[in-house]
Amino acid sequence: MPLPMHADHSSDDDYGYDHESSDLLLDENGFPLVEQGRQDVEEGSFAADFYRCGTDWSCLGREDMDNDRGRSRKLKQANLFQMWGLKKPRLLQDASFPTPNRTNIPNPKPSSTIISNRPRVCPFYKKIPGTPFTVDAFRYGCVQGCSAYFLTHFHCDHYGGLTKGWSHGPIYCTPLTAGLLTLCLSVNPLFINPLELDKEHSIQGIKVTLLEANHCPGAALIHFRLPDGKCYLHTGDFRSCKLMQTYPLLVNHRVNLLYLDTTYCNPRYKFPSKEDVLNFVVRVTNNYLKMQPKTLVVVGAYSIGKECVYLAISKSLGVKIFANTSRRRILQSFDWPELSSSLCSDGKDTLLHVLPISSLRIETLKDYLKTYRKNYAAVLAFRPTGWTYSENIGNQLDLIRPISRGNVTIYGVPYSEHSSFTELREFVQRL
Repeated sequence: MPLPMHADHSSDDDYGYDHESSDLLLDENGFPLVEQGRQDVEEGSFAADFYRCGTDWSCLGREDMDNDRGRSRKLKQANLFQMWGLKKPRLLQDASFPTPNRTNIPNPKPSSTIISNRPRVCPFYKKIPGTPFTVDAFRYGCVQGCSAYFLTHFHCDHYGGLTKGWSHGPIYCTPLTAGLLTLCLSVNPLFINPLELDKEHSIQGIKVTLLEANHCPGAALIHFRLPDGKCYLHTGDFRSCKLMQTYPLLVNHRVNLLYLDTTYCNPRYKFPSKEDVLNFVVRVTNNYLKMQPKTLVVVGAYSIGKECVYLAISKSLGVKIFANTSRRRILQSFDWPELSSSLCSDGKDTLLHVLPISSLRIETLKDYLKTYRKNYAAVLAFRPTGWTYSENIGNQLDLIRPISRGNVTIYGVPYSEHSSFTELREFVQRL
């Protein structure tokens, strides 16, 4: 069962973030931004190697995992089954998409060095063998032999390449994602084909079922069942959970080929549950408001994703949620009554505001506070992303130490909508 990586995050590096002392900058997808001229980058960090190593990122392991403890720690390419101590099944071979020779796969270069205008070639891990389908492959334009393009969810590192001028073929996705394609990107509705979750659809002779991915709203696992009985599962981005153990398709059908979200495929990532992080955020917020009632609470979020964080605060405090016009339009399109009814259009009407996660910087928040200086005297902000996780803290969330400067405090909390290493391992073991 090969485990190709499904997403192209080659330009997004995590440079050993320590949330106790660093003012981390994140892009709108929650990946750390690289500052020009930065000199403190740790060349040998896990993620620096992880994102430089090429297309088969899912098979990184520590060279010193089992022996040679006296040697310096290095990374090498290894099989996921080898990392997890599992017996590797006989490798699936498919004539239409043979496993490539890894020596022929060039390492991706940083985007700042790419100067060629030649079309990008769609990599093998975007294609579903034995089908004319691709998944999250829009940035490659018209893919030769592809007659159906699938989109797992509405994050720009997956829909990149989709514009109102798209005309290369039909797009299949969940109804919520379909709505966002027209609302935000003005994609021609004639090319958009919404597929209901948990319902089997026949597309060009292939049985396709979309399953809840426990990621952002509208995100789906995609299950393909070929006429010969082979089953392929593409996870997109997902957070594995116990509910997935009950999905009939995963219980009753052997998965022959798995495309796995390996964003946090490193043994050091053992996230606390979402519920534990939400309880911590609510507890911290209440404590701060007792000390300083005139506190403006800010939650960093992506264009979609992290809604449960600010909704939990809203419910606990009994306050509305302020977001700008663009974000409100997106959130209201979810048909999520509990969330829609909690939104407001004037920042002066509530102490709870939502900002882009990339805006959670001390100086940016100080400037933002000036707009509401008549109402609030301090800012308490939460940056909810798995990149803030620290092994030293683990599940002991009360040990998290925020960044505080003057009247601005920022908490990095490990609220992740991707699977931890442990969750990935258990998911694969169950399959």
